Amino acid sequence: MADVLEVNDASMQALASYLQKTLEPSTRHEAEVFLNKLQQSQNFGQLVLQLIATKSFDVQLRFAASLLFKNFVRRNWMSDDESDSMISIADKDAIKNRIVDLMTISEARIQLQLSDAVTQIADSDFPQKWQGLIPELVSKLNPNDFVTNNGLLQTAHSIFQRWRPLYPSDNLYTEIKIALESFCEPYRQVFLATDAMIQANSQNVAQLKVLFETLYLLTEIYHDLNCHDIPEFFVTHLQEFLGLFHKYLVYENPLLAREDDDSPGPILQVKASICEIVELYSKRYEEDFTSLPEFIQTSWGLLITLGLEPKNDTLVSKAMSFLTSVVKNGRHRDMFSSTDVLSQLCEKVVLPNMGLRESDEELFEDEPIEYIKRDLEGSDSETRRRAATELVRGLLDQYPTEVTAIISNYIQHYLQRYSTNVAQNWKDKDAAMFLLTSIAAKSVGSQFGARETNAEVNILDFFEKNVIPDLNAPVSGAIHPILKVDAIKYLYTFRGQFSKDQLLAALPLLVRHLESTNYAVYTYAAICIERILNMRAGGMTGPVLFSPDDVVPHTESLISNLFRLIELGKTPEKLAENDYLMKCVVRVIITVREKMMPLVSLCLARLTAIVQAVSTNPSNPRFNHFVFESIGALIKYICTANPAAAEQFESLLFQPFQVILQQDIAEFTPYVFQLLSQLLSFHTSTELSPAYQVMLPPLVQPTLWQQQGNIPALVKLLQVYLQKGSTWIVANNQLEPLLGVFQKLVSSKINDHHAFELLQTMIVYVPMSVLGNYMKPVLIMLLTRLQNHKTDKFKKGFVNFSFFYMAVDKEGTGPDAYWALFDTVQSGLFVQFLKTVWLTEAQKVSGLVERKTCAVAMVRLATGCKTITEGNSFDAAWPAVMTALVKFFEAPQDVKGAAADAAEDDGLTSLDLEETGYQAQFSQLRTASTTKADPTASVADPKQFLVEGLVRFNQAYPGRLQHGRLQLQPDTQAHLANYLGAAGVSL
Repeated sequence: MADVLEVNDASMQALASYLQKTLEPSTRHEAEVFLNKLQQSQNFGQLVLQLIATKSFDVQLRFAASLLFKNFVRRNWMSDDESDSMISIADKDAIKNRIVDLMTISEARIQLQLSDAVTQIADSDFPQKWQGLIPELVSKLNPNDFVTNNGLLQTAHSIFQRWRPLYPSDNLYTEIKIALESFCEPYRQVFLATDAMIQANSQNVAQLKVLFETLYLLTEIYHDLNCHDIPEFFVTHLQEFLGLFHKYLVYENPLLAREDDDSPGPILQVKASICEIVELYSKRYEEDFTSLPEFIQTSWGLLITLGLEPKNDTLVSKAMSFLTSVVKNGRHRDMFSSTDVLSQLCEKVVLPNMGLRESDEELFEDEPIEYIKRDLEGSDSETRRRAATELVRGLLDQYPTEVTAIISNYIQHYLQRYSTNVAQNWKDKDAAMFLLTSIAAKSVGSQFGARETNAEVNILDFFEKNVIPDLNAPVSGAIHPILKVDAIKYLYTFRGQFSKDQLLAALPLLVRHLESTNYAVYTYAAICIERILNMRAGGMTGPVLFSPDDVVPHTESLISNLFRLIELGKTPEKLAENDYLMKCVVRVIITVREKMMPLVSLCLARLTAIVQAVSTNPSNPRFNHFVFESIGALIKYICTANPAAAEQFESLLFQPFQVILQQDIAEFTPYVFQLLSQLLSFHTSTELSPAYQVMLPPLVQPTLWQQQGNIPALVKLLQVYLQKGSTWIVANNQLEPLLGVFQKLVSSKINDHHAFELLQTMIVYVPMSVLGNYMKPVLIMLLTRLQNHKTDKFKKGFVNFSFFYMAVDKEGTGPDAYWALFDTVQSGLFVQFLKTVWLTEAQKVSGLVERKTCAVAMVRLATGCKTITEGNSFDAAWPAVMTALVKFFEAPQDVKGAAADAAEDDGLTSLDLEETGYQAQFSQLRTASTTKADPTASVADPKQFLVEGLVRFNQAYPGRLQHGRLQLQPDTQAHLANYLGAAGVSL
């Protein structure tokens, strides 16, 4: 049981002293360790809130307490598993009763942290477990206190905005309805009061800033509340709100204009938010949006008059996005269909926002990694160029010939100007390249590039005339590096339109650009190489386009240059900054496979050095993930070709792994456990090596299992230990510690599925003459959990485990052994579970391996279970089993799910690192993963297995089968006859 903290002055003083120590570098670690331990005590959250509320403490200390509280909530507030939560229900209730009130009276920066905490609690508990949240927020809205209002509205927006990306569902609509019931009218009153106060304070700068922050939050909340449907309240007041939106879309006040050009002021933020709302209405609620034409004209006017300063970027992109939605709609074709209007739109809206600006050049030069992310990862979704491109594509949908002709004329114009002075007019070619891509690529994805192209644009001809010369030019100094990037990006974008031979011809050019001195150029080259090597013939499901032999000639140059570029970073943060380079390393290894052998020592030396360097400050999770994927890929392919190589890997890796484990580097330990599992799995000896023997006892110590991210990897490692060293484990009394791990896992609603994984591995590899001694207490543990803390996940796991136990063909397992095990707990319990749980739940079993296991288990029950055939349970059990089995066989199959299972391990050639990268708590190394073991591998076809079993059954018990068949429903009898007939068997 957790210790109980007293919420009093002495406890607060002690907490304050440790918080103070966290502010000093010399005492920070000691204080953080103490606070982490203290968080396990009951009343901890209440104590921290009390400290925050006590104004006699320094504001800096109370702010530190608010950060501590927010992180405490984020890590430990788990609504779906109270038994695993470190916060008791009583503590949760006390926190919820106090936090909103404290938030409203706290200083702004503390208020922000508490607001984040409220949002995290609401994400878990609202509305079912916190029905009073919205009424409490509403009750504290004050028409005269807009600073407090802003804190409350920010909290409401944080809660409501999570609805935007969600799929519609009854639960979602119920949640929205609960929020609307008490929120709408007070919200409207605050909106009207804010409008009135803005008019009354038009010359009061300080008050206007607060009021426009309020207005911004109000518009964002309007979007939240209308994101799935227009609530009746807003239908009633729609014209009132639209009038206010239009008013502030054209509102100007020089007092609020920002002096700098970098970030938008409050008016621009509000206008951008309004553009998002009218875009939403134009897409979903056009019938109610009678003033749409007025907003179209106003937005067009904004786009023509707004300058090119960066502060206008967000508003420009949102306004263009609104126009794009109107254009794509198709119902407003007449508004844009004339050539004159299209030309004006292209000339006055598209072209000005397609050009490269000074701020773009500065970003390219000063923060190239940010430039690349904006360009390729969609973080430029609010940039002018991206919005202008989407507008062009929207126009192409409706007017392909006209728009292609208009833009093509401008492309030729820019290229002509560039040719007159290549050095001075390089921006003209950049604009031409961008325009060409915008009209040629109708849709672009990171995995395949341009998936749909414009038939009126000759992509290959443009490549030959305008891109190849730039790729052939010297990698540095000949042309502006942005044009180099443009050329590489053209190949990246249209890679799907080129043949394999054309791509192979381009590959050396890309490899050469890894020698560029420009950060962006060599990074784009690595990105393009990685994506090209990931290509598949015939789309997503075809074979990989490039074989190892295609890439081997370039491998050494690729690998050496990639590592050289990574190692240019002289600090851990800079070293790990460019995850694109490391992702390319992984892709090369996955492509070249076992032919990496000559470079293994070089790669491992560089990779382990990188691991040791970045472990001092693991700052980039994606980079770190790709480092360990690289190691996993080398182990996978080299050791598959030569299992003896595992020992060489261990000699190189054990030392850095030991450092990671000793220093408890939480970000890396799950990776280490996964790679140890992988290495151990390649051992061919029947005995565990001394190194692994020494390692096992620490692995089952509770401290390692307290870190949730470790658990999946540790379970996998213990499974491999059982597979490779069960004899040693039993002989050295290590089985009971493993069962202790099982007991801890099975009591956790989060981790109980891992308990079943571990137990099933024990059953396969540990002799039942040993494990059988523990199976009764294990079964009682499972049944107790099923009775007292059942969840759908645990029930599913128990059902799958039961079928597994009955399906495995091993001494001490099978239906008779499982039946006998149940009888040791309570006579008749097996038949009760069979009829009320297993046979019913069998129809819900999913996954290829699981369904096959289930089928084999039921066949064994029906044809090979002596307890049924020779006992008194035949009439009670056999017809039920056979009926369920036939129903199981005849149920429609989830083809999509089956295909996913079948492709689970495709030799990693299908691994797309865009999709399988880092995850917050535990990151699965795809290169270290294995296929799901089939416990019934000896059975090729469960239906044929049934037929064979029925033949044996009929021979052993003449007449019994006919008696059983008469108890079946006619359709079940018919299906059974079909199975026998198809096998040419007559009984």
